[in-house]
Amino acid sequence: MLEEVARPISLISCILSLYAVFSAAFLTPASDMHQRICDALAMLALAAGISLIGGLVFRGETQEPDGRTVRLRATLPVQLFCWASAIMLVLFIVSWYLETYCVFYRDVRF
Repeated sequence: MLEEVARPISLISCILSLYAVFSAAFLTPASDMHQRICDALAMLALAAGISLIGGLVFRGETQEPDGRTVRLRATLPVQLFCWASAIMLVLFIVSWYLETYCVFYRDVRF
């Protein structure tokens, strides 16, 4: 019974920690890029720990049809962490490029 309660709680905490990574990387106004990277990496490490704990909860005593136990990498929280962190990394690199090399406004002062 405790496992049925622990799974949704661990999944929700995994999603909230990934939201904190997104917020630190994109939504928090920082003074420079170095501070944004450091904040995002700290939150990413925390989210990785939460996702691994959630993966252990999801792994539990479940087995595949052939009798083997489920691998930690195949659990939902760990897969969610891997996909979300990869997508956020690509978005962060694109935003860094756009911030550095592109200007999206035109100064029309005369």
